[in-house]
Amino acid sequence: MAFLADLHVHSRFSRATSRSLDLPHLALWAAKKGLAVVGTGDITHPAWRQEARSQLLPAGGSLFRLLPEGEREVAQHLPAACRRTVRFMLTAEISTIYKKGERTRKVHHLILLPGFAEVERLAARLERIGNLHADGRPILGLDSRDLLEICLEAGEGVTLIPAHIWTPWFSALGSRSGFDSIEACYGDLAPQIFAVETGLSADPPMCWRLSALDRYRLVSHSDAHSPDRLGREASRYHTERDFFAMRRALETGAGYGGTVELFPEEGKYHLDGHRACNQRMTPAETRAAAGRCPVCGKGVTVGVLSRVEQLADRPAGVRPGVAAPWTSLVPLAELLGEIAGVGPRTKRVAAEYEGLLERLGPEIPILEALPIETIRAASSPLLAEAIARLRAGEVVRAAGYDGAYGTARLFEPGELACAIHVASLFP
Repeated sequence: MAFLADLHVHSRFSRATSRSLDLPHLALWAAKKGLAVVGTGDITHPAWRQEARSQLLPAGGSLFRLLPEGEREVAQHLPAACRRTVRFMLTAEISTIYKKGERTRKVHHLILLPGFAEVERLAARLERIGNLHADGRPILGLDSRDLLEICLEAGEGVTLIPAHIWTPWFSALGSRSGFDSIEACYGDLAPQIFAVETGLSADPPMCWRLSALDRYRLVSHSDAHSPDRLGREASRYHTERDFFAMRRALETGAGYGGTVELFPEEGKYHLDGHRACNQRMTPAETRAAAGRCPVCGKGVTVGVLSRVEQLADRPAGVRPGVAAPWTSLVPLAELLGEIAGVGPRTKRVAAEYEGLLERLGPEIPILEALPIETIRAASSPLLAEAIARLRAGEVVRAAGYDGAYGTARLFEPGELACAIHVASLFP
């Protein structure tokens, strides 16, 4: 069977996250998006772990599901076309900050676990090192290599995936606090790493420029800080919904179907720049300015595209033989907001979004595969045209930089107003 999984998420116990990030809302939005498996996130946090233990039950294959009463409650809030049982995988993100090679390193790690026994063993070890109560994504003074060793000792199947590997401030290859290779980050245990996460500001073609990444499966996840952000990136599996089957797919490539991505320009760190001075810069512009902001002279934040170019040993456009499929999408709420001329989180967009899901089913299949004529009949010619352009890659992008999200649009300025005017003349 083929299905989508989003394994890098958070709970309301992480800093700067939505108060509605609880297990029922994760299940609700996973079903709306078309995800079959979703991470719990933050499972090393004691209070969140207690909630998970009380609200989840084993579903087979070392995955979990909501209790029956929880599933019934979620189903009442779902469009009928989206009602399906979502499986949970126990997951966490750990932040490590430490000195190595005369530099401060800050690296985030996604941890996948097959059961609560493994979680308890991992949490017990980490409790001796740092505070797991203060933040759902704990910050530990621990070498990345040593965290990997602790994970491997926590039990069979416990898996560490370097998170959003290119992000400047908190990643294995980041420009500000990372390394120049996965091997340098994890040392003698680097062979135990078999997958890396692209992050919102990168996509597989960017990663393909570094041949050293060919040995790793490229995965993508939302890193959602609110439930509606689920599924903005996800990974596809052609396996049973089973922890160890999914893990084997990542380790061997057999049964791994690739990723669903944002356009990398939408990420917060795609280009270089200095947000305080509204300076967005390409890698060439950064080099010409010697890495300084042309307005204030301070150092710019070197983004993902520049970092890829620094480490690349291949030209753009080369696709290695091991590459998995991938596709780039723009979230449905963003398309609806662009057409309506309002924000993607407005009441108007929410009402249109729910109506579309009621008529057509979950979001990602609408964006990826539903026939355009079916979409046109159930919505509007403008949305059908937007999705047709999206599938053709005809997307107008303004790249994010220095912590500011970028944008992706499907229509040129003035084009929508003209189309709406014409439609009003020929109702």
